[in-house]
Amino acid sequence: MENDNENAESEDAEKIMIIDPESEELDFNHSRLTKLENLEPLTKIKKLCFTWNLIKKIENLNSLQTLVELELRDNQITVIENLDNLVNLQVLDLSFNRIRKIEGLTNLLKLQKLFISSNKITKIENLAHLKNLNMLELGDNKIREIENLEGLDNLTNLFLGKNKISKIQNLSSLKQLELLSLQSNRIVCIENLTELNKLEQLYLSENGLTCIEGIDNCPKILTLDVANNKIKKITNIEHLTVLEEFWINNNEIEDWATVENLASNKKLQTVYFEHNAITKDPNYRRKIKLILPWLTQLDATLCR
Repeated sequence: MENDNENAESEDAEKIMIIDPESEELDFNHSRLTKLENLEPLTKIKKLCFTWNLIKKIENLNSLQTLVELELRDNQITVIENLDNLVNLQVLDLSFNRIRKIEGLTNLLKLQKLFISSNKITKIENLAHLKNLNMLELGDNKIREIENLEGLDNLTNLFLGKNKISKIQNLSSLKQLELLSLQSNRIVCIENLTELNKLEQLYLSENGLTCIEGIDNCPKILTLDVANNKIKKITNIEHLTVLEEFWINNNEIEDWATVENLASNKKLQTVYFEHNAITKDPNYRRKIKLILPWLTQLDATLCR
């Protein structure tokens, strides 16, 4: 019975056909492909997309030295392998696969963007040599610890949301970091961000935070998201003079006095307070506008 299924799958499966060997970009998205093959004629290819197929193995790419961007998201890949010849690769997307380990990237020294979200990775490793990497997306995996990021001197965007991380740590070498996303983890304390003075976006929603702290050295923050936590007071953000968006919905804010701590954040445009005790006040919107007359949006509604 199993063999019948396999035969049916192989009969239905499509094969890669190269019509124009001179192509610089090819898109095989949603093509029922089960295998990477027949790509040798492509001598000028720069971008290949194989999103949403049935590919199980990275293979037969050795001849594609001109390749700059490779998209293999939404497949059935279990191992990162056979990429050694792709020395000009700048973008690699392996999201939504079945990968358990970060490996096989040794020769990709020009890599700038790496996406491996929604896999089964348990450990951050084997990345230190990627000196040109500016974006690393490892969201929705099984990572428990922030580690082994030393050497990523040009990293500006780090996505680690939806993992099992309990502590913010080992980020001090990422001096260029502008965006840090750690939502949906197990973090109870904002800490160890002292060296990240270029940080502009900090996402910490859906954790176990009870207070806002640890961002004294991050004066450039434009967006701060601490929604869905257990925060009772708005504190330690008066120095964020360029703050534009502040998300603190779904917390435990019930004291109006603590809201007044936002009065020094004169650049604030958008604030989300919904699902806090203060929003039950019938004069909620009017009171917020009196404290923050410069707001352009409160919760999901524009301010008039």
